[in-house]
Amino acid sequence: MGSVQGDRPDPSRAGIGPGAREKVATITLTFLGTRGEIDIRSRRHRRHSSALVQFGDVRIMIDCGKDWLGRLRAVAPTAIVLTHAHTDHAWGLADGAPCPVYAAKKTWALLDRFPIRDRREMPVQKSVMIGGLSFRTYSVQHSLRAPAVGYRVSLGSSSVFYVPDVAWLPNAAKALRGTDVYIGDGATINRSMVRRRGGTLIGHASIVAQLGWCRKAGVKRAIFTHCGSQIVGGDARRLDALVRRLGREHSIDARVARDGDRLSVSSG
Repeated sequence: MGSVQGDRPDPSRAGIGPGAREKVATITLTFLGTRGEIDIRSRRHRRHSSALVQFGDVRIMIDCGKDWLGRLRAVAPTAIVLTHAHTDHAWGLADGAPCPVYAAKKTWALLDRFPIRDRREMPVQKSVMIGGLSFRTYSVQHSLRAPAVGYRVSLGSSSVFYVPDVAWLPNAAKALRGTDVYIGDGATINRSMVRRRGGTLIGHASIVAQLGWCRKAGVKRAIFTHCGSQIVGGDARRLDALVRRLGREHSIDARVARDGDRLSVSSG
């Protein structure tokens, strides 16, 4: 597995990532945006959380929030995958999409008015191949109005679990087992933002809680995106150090992602 790199190019530019042809089978994941649905923003966390997964000529964008409306030409995705239908994850598609869009059935029901021509359904608890990469969909608890999913993105024996909005991950130990990197919800560091509605948990699990899931599953690296006010408006150096310390307490290399950060994942 690679690491979050120090170079942070403008994520709105089309030329993101390494050359299209590489001898080693490698995925490059670029954090296009790392801000949640909050009013404030910073230089480190400017745009709604989104990731660009590149594999050869394939450019798969995960989530496309309102901040990305009118910017898709610069990103030049060959496919878009959505986790759910909230404004900061899907409303960048309000004018349509230049490529196929993949989403769970419940997400499509909420986006029926968007002029997206090529709609493809992601079956829950099953894998779909997109551009040579495996996307396995997992239902998570986050919202009653806009049910969310997470994705395990795999290349060979290596995988990344991407779930930017989550209150509870059912059967977390099983879902995360064998994952190289967990990319999770950075809405809150240690204060729970989880509430119960009927028999369902809604809101956002803390970073501390998610580190607990990773520890039980044996995941050794965790990166947090979809950052909330505590991170976006706080002292970056102090909060980065706090997240790293909390990670060490769980025997996990834990970091906060910033817009433009890159992660390289090699098969095997």
